[in-house]
Amino acid sequence: MLIKRPQNIVVVGGNAAGAAAAAKAKRNSPSSNVILYERSKFISTGTCELPYLISGEIKDYKDIVFFSADSFKEEKQVEVFVEHSVESIDRRSKKIAVKNVISGHIYYQDYDKLILTTGSSAINHPDLLEPSQNLFHLKSVPDYIKIDNYLKSNKCKDVLIIGGGYIGLETTESFHKSGFNVTILERDSLPLGNSEIEIKNRIKETLEKKNIRFYGNSDRLKVFKEGNYIKKIVANGIIFEPDMVIVSIGFKPRTQIGQAAMLNIGKYNGFKTDSFLKTNDPNILSAGDNSEVTNFITKKNDYIPLATIAHSMGHIAGDNASGAFNKFLPVIKNIAVKLFDNCYSQVGLTHKEATEHRFNFEVITAEVPNLVKVMSNTKPTFGKILYEKNSKQILGASFFGQQEAIGNADIIATLIQNKITGSTLYNANYNYSPPCSPFINLLSVLGRKINKD
Repeated sequence: MLIKRPQNIVVVGGNAAGAAAAAKAKRNSPSSNVILYERSKFISTGTCELPYLISGEIKDYKDIVFFSADSFKEEKQVEVFVEHSVESIDRRSKKIAVKNVISGHIYYQDYDKLILTTGSSAINHPDLLEPSQNLFHLKSVPDYIKIDNYLKSNKCKDVLIIGGGYIGLETTESFHKSGFNVTILERDSLPLGNSEIEIKNRIKETLEKKNIRFYGNSDRLKVFKEGNYIKKIVANGIIFEPDMVIVSIGFKPRTQIGQAAMLNIGKYNGFKTDSFLKTNDPNILSAGDNSEVTNFITKKNDYIPLATIAHSMGHIAGDNASGAFNKFLPVIKNIAVKLFDNCYSQVGLTHKEATEHRFNFEVITAEVPNLVKVMSNTKPTFGKILYEKNSKQILGASFFGQQEAIGNADIIATLIQNKITGSTLYNANYNYSPPCSPFINLLSVLGRKINKD
């Protein structure tokens, strides 16, 4: 039963999880005072969409700012304070210290329930810690605005991307589409270091076809500056002279204020919560990229900073802060990325992860045309499935091809969640349309191989 008495429900952080939590709490408890604090100028923004602003596929950053403080208050009845930073938490007196980042004024806000949705921050490269005028991250709308302003006021031709992961590759594609010369430096030998070896090789081939230079094993960098600008970077004896440098080596949970308040932190430095998203303080909940989740397959804590998961967690946290008792269920990682002319998807565990968690598993792969060969636009689709040897339960899968790769991952996620064996894929009834789908589906081919085992 939801709380009916008025209370102060305070949300710290205003993006996917925070906006969802605040709106849900207010819907559940209209008489409560629901307040949202966000330290930047923006709430409720898209982040996955940021690279497509650079390529021009999204025309204006305002298109991915889904609410302003005023429109959120008008529609959701939530008090919103942008450019307000929460500096500390006093758990005993149930107060937070809030700083107006424009005026510097600090005041204190009481809470009955506190929801921390502080998100994640971009990881800095250890050799690029000193700020520079032409050094950027691409993690938020303010990051994009800085990049856009720099491009408008400076002549830029050569862009150096540090990091060949998901965001690094998407950013690479966007700059390439906009006519820049793009180079990637990556500490691993191949791009997308956490993916399967077959995927890494295909991505590297794609980069080469697009005339994008990729340099692996580039962990240590020597940086040479003139004034406040990076003029030269040397990696493995190779000299790069970029006009702009973008660091994209991953994210880390933003948990500093919680750590200072002695909230429990997990293996990945994210907040540890119970299944109701409560921290070790029952009056403080956590949701989104600052939090660890339970991996459905391993049953262990994991860190999976995806917007869809953050949004779902926000809803549950808002529910429970207003008196509900809803559980946030274990998560199956399901990632999809468009990479130039192809799509890549990965669901569940990778080969490396399955090995680390000591599963006894088998691996099968296949590559088939995504349409019948007589169709002029036929292209190959690669698939790889990992399954437990005895039970034939699927542990994970990866696909690389056209948009069918996205749907394939969703089907595999459904099988994993419902504990349906991989051999079932062979007996499924797939549709066929020459311009839309293949006569023999890749999943059927993979299922046949599992069935023969």
